[in-house]
Amino acid sequence: MSLPTDIRPVSTELYFLPVNTRMPLKFGGETVTFVTCARCRVKVQDREGNQAEGWGETPLSVTWVWPSPLGYEERHEVLKAFCNKLAQAWADFEVYGHPMEVGDDFNSQQLPQLLEEHNAGREESMPWLAALVCNSLFDIALHDAYGNLHNKDIYETYNGNWMNRSLERFMEPAADATVDFSGKFPEEFFVTDAPSQLPAWHLVGGVDPLDESELSGNEPEDEYPVLLADWIQTDGLKCLKIKLRGNDSQWDYERVVKVGNIAVEQGVDWLTADFNCTVTEPDYVNEILDRLCLKHPRLYGMLLYVEQPFPYELEKDRIDTRSCSARKPLFLDESAHDWQHVRLGRELGWTGVALKTCKTQTGAILSACWAKAHGMTLMVQDLTNPMLAQVPHVRLASKVGTIMGVETNAMQFYPAASEAEAKVHPGLHSRRSGVVDLATIAGSGFGYRLEEIQRDLGEPVVSFGD
Repeated sequence: MSLPTDIRPVSTELYFLPVNTRMPLKFGGETVTFVTCARCRVKVQDREGNQAEGWGETPLSVTWVWPSPLGYEERHEVLKAFCNKLAQAWADFEVYGHPMEVGDDFNSQQLPQLLEEHNAGREESMPWLAALVCNSLFDIALHDAYGNLHNKDIYETYNGNWMNRSLERFMEPAADATVDFSGKFPEEFFVTDAPSQLPAWHLVGGVDPLDESELSGNEPEDEYPVLLADWIQTDGLKCLKIKLRGNDSQWDYERVVKVGNIAVEQGVDWLTADFNCTVTEPDYVNEILDRLCLKHPRLYGMLLYVEQPFPYELEKDRIDTRSCSARKPLFLDESAHDWQHVRLGRELGWTGVALKTCKTQTGAILSACWAKAHGMTLMVQDLTNPMLAQVPHVRLASKVGTIMGVETNAMQFYPAASEAEAKVHPGLHSRRSGVVDLATIAGSGFGYRLEEIQRDLGEPVVSFGD
């Protein structure tokens, strides 16, 4: 089956945009002061030869996708080299269809083989999560290009008028569920009236100073806040995500209490706790939650959910999490590679899914559909998305419906990186009255309005095809 609207990729260009953080950002056991944003242009054509281009971007968050004793720069270069390989593979991928179909075929058929080849002879293999992140910018650009070719908002095309395959061709329900994907399309799982404003979650990093006693003297002297209370007042924040260590329960407990008390004083409504895959036993989480419930019931009530305490390779570490999710909703993040991993997470007791466009737009939408069909709650989490990466990120949150808003923290850690994009989309690259504003998004594809953004990308690192 085919449609005249089907497309295939015909060429790619890849760019690397270096970004320095204004404040260090802690992931697990590592602290980040520099990141590379990978941006690509993908040109597509339909069966009649009509062409259009689209753009995608993702930060190559080395420490998040590949926790390892290997040096940062060694892993960083491996990720960049894999992006180069993907640029050629996408230009050579002669498969027609809707972006959901072409993207899913690439994810399932090409990506595993490319990763296996890339890891051949390496002392330590690059993880699948890293492969997904490197691939995501090309997948995002494919969706954008399709919308541009047909002069449609890409979210208007996730239905039977544009797609050849309904959801039963992509995924299967859980064995214990009365779910039928036959004849259903992603659009049926989107919210009816997507909001144009979303509550913004602020990230309280593991090395962020909370009050003056924690200042080191090395903080930046610029127009942006440093202390937590100042951030809350300046941006009108109502939601705080607290990064924890996961291997020091006393520190984690005290951190939640200290952040929580500041939150109460400043009128914040919601908290979450993110352990970043460092916990190995459910009792670690349960004891912190129980202690919080007993000694600080207001803070316990403000805790909306708990995010990814346990190692992210679910198939390897099959931890029964039901004792945790009986206390608070428990959200997969790093583990939610795709709908199959979401299915396994549900079997192990997880109750929610934190989606990320950095695992591909295609995969995020399929995971959202599978999770919602099975009664799981959604969130859309940040990868500290600046520049163009912010647009698909917030659009996904608006369309799929989340438990509460969207996490967005690029304006905390590298606001200057998005100055060009912020001139066109000021409400996306700043948080005012506790929200991000999507009102400036307009036009085809993801609605970047790229022709209005004055950014000099220089020459591409590599280009292939066409």
